[in-house]
Amino acid sequence: MQTLGVSRTPVQSENRLKSLFWPTIQNAADVDYLGTQGYWVCAVVAAFTLVVSLISGTPIGGVLAMLFFYFGGVGVREHSRWAASFVFALYLLDTLLAPGILKIFLAALLLANVRGTWMASSWAPASSEADLLVRFSETWGDKFADQLPKWLWPKIRVVYYVYSVVFFLFSAAGYAALALHRAGLLHASIHQ
Repeated sequence: MQTLGVSRTPVQSENRLKSLFWPTIQNAADVDYLGTQGYWVCAVVAAFTLVVSLISGTPIGGVLAMLFFYFGGVGVREHSRWAASFVFALYLLDTLLAPGILKIFLAALLLANVRGTWMASSWAPASSEADLLVRFSETWGDKFADQLPKWLWPKIRVVYYVYSVVFFLFSAAGYAALALHRAGLLHASIHQ
């Protein structure tokens, strides 16, 4: 099974902590691992954003943001540079407006996702190592991280491109208004 590339334990070229923050690609297992890792990081960010939004009393915004981050994670799993870049850019804006240790940590992971996605999407050596690994569907984790993105991304890719631009622009405008309000500039200009 190992010689066919169907083994459950692909050989990764680095340890998990290093691959989280400074991923490199040396073989097909690294490409697959970076896609899976990026998907799960975006899924955690989506869940975290939804929980924080529900606690702060903005459930509609939370659901919209959760969809943005989750479907961005689906794109990251399928090596979409667009999805990785937009997810990081929006989360960075949010982190700059309301920093926190956990948010800075997640922003660093999303930045590493951007780097890993750019490398994975352009990785194609002319050797047998270039063949991507078989995606399994034995466990629930396999179904969510391997099969669902492969099935879903071709169907939602164009819609996500449009949604990500619109959501990003509205979010950026909201963040700018909030920053101006905090600085007292928006309030002063309204009352004059």
